[in-house]
Amino acid sequence: MMRRVLAIGLVCAIGALLVFTVSNYLLPFGTFPQRRFENFEDNSVAQVYLENAPKAEAGGAGSANVVTSIVWDYRGYDTLGEATILFTAVCGVAMLFRAAKEED
Repeated sequence: MMRRVLAIGLVCAIGALLVFTVSNYLLPFGTFPQRRFENFEDNSVAQVYLENAPKAEAGGAGSANVVTSIVWDYRGYDTLGEATILFTAVCGVAMLFRAAKEED
């Protein structure tokens, strides 16, 4: 019993140390003042998407909706992969429920 309490205490201490380390050393890199470093605010990817998405001749999607152009053109393969994973997961769950139903 004492070993279990010590193990739980050790896991909690390591978890607290991990949360402390991440919050103090990794999170400041994503804060807003860091964006001014080396003229970074002028090189925004979002601004490029907003300017080029409606124009098909500029390499954009030619879509009237910027969100649609990003999802289906710029991130098309990623979206296809996510849809494939979702479809596979749904098929797996359906097979599990079907097998469980046949056993009853």
